[in-house]
Amino acid sequence: MSNTTQSKPPLSISLCAPRGFCAGVDRAIQIVELALEKYGRPVYVRHEIVHNKFVVDGLKAKGAVFVEELAEIPAGDTDRPVIFSAHGVPKSVPEDAQARNMFYLDATCPLVSKVHKEAQIHDRREREVLLIGHAGHPEVIGTMGQLPEGTVELIETEDDALNYQPKSDKPLAYITQTTLSVDDTAGIVAVLQDRFPDIVAPHKEDICYATTNRQEAVKHVAPSVDAMVVVGAPNSSNSQRLREVAERAGCKISVLIQRASDIKWSDFEGMRSLGLTAGASAPETLVEEIINAFSERFDVTVETVRTAEETISFNLPRELRDVVPANQAATG
Repeated sequence: MSNTTQSKPPLSISLCAPRGFCAGVDRAIQIVELALEKYGRPVYVRHEIVHNKFVVDGLKAKGAVFVEELAEIPAGDTDRPVIFSAHGVPKSVPEDAQARNMFYLDATCPLVSKVHKEAQIHDRREREVLLIGHAGHPEVIGTMGQLPEGTVELIETEDDALNYQPKSDKPLAYITQTTLSVDDTAGIVAVLQDRFPDIVAPHKEDICYATTNRQEAVKHVAPSVDAMVVVGAPNSSNSQRLREVAERAGCKISVLIQRASDIKWSDFEGMRSLGLTAGASAPETLVEEIINAFSERFDVTVETVRTAEETISFNLPRELRDVVPANQAATG
């Protein structure tokens, strides 16, 4: 009786670093978890706290209730905390919460809040404000909603920048969504600066450090692998940009995957090398899940390719700074 063992084909995985959670996402998730610790169930969250179904489902299991509008919160629960997502909200939302006598916590990423403040400063200085971003994204809605309707002009493409006609004789200024493609945005900015040499730029780059770092890591890895997998949600702007960056860097196959069960294995037949990264709202456990799925079909070796170090962290809202997480209380 012959005993034949079919060996797995080899697969070298280049694991991009940095990847996954950024400081703003980590802070937003902490805010929900600590609010549940302090105030009990339920805690309401307006919009997905971050764009990742695994994270949202995990928080739902702990007692978070997600709504799209404050009107969805039962009238008898207006004393329960409501948390605004990391993407930021228009000014009208906290105003609405106050009108309903709701207690709210703001989980807006501080780097998004920085863009909000820039918009307000430009308006106070009587500048016409252009926002480079994607229509309909919650961050864009929140940023445009810092000023009266019609005040901020959205620029999505280089064609938009070429065709834009100022509404007045006011000086121009631009701000950007924090999760854009660095290269695409540079092209749009170049068009604006060519047409309007005096346009006022952000004091410091609006595209956040995490978006930039994750794109740079992908640019480094993508040209040398057969395929690139980005772990992230389809409604996550920064995850979509990572997939696009890999394609443009020369990777023939670049796919966005939420969970291992979503892998289309026919895409990876004959592969010998794979790049792997994760969007800023994707937890590391999903990266490990993807690696384990490939390990079942391939003889996997993993090498981490690091292009930057990240040490940034953000303070929590003062209302939650006295809360000791349950896991720390148990071990402390």
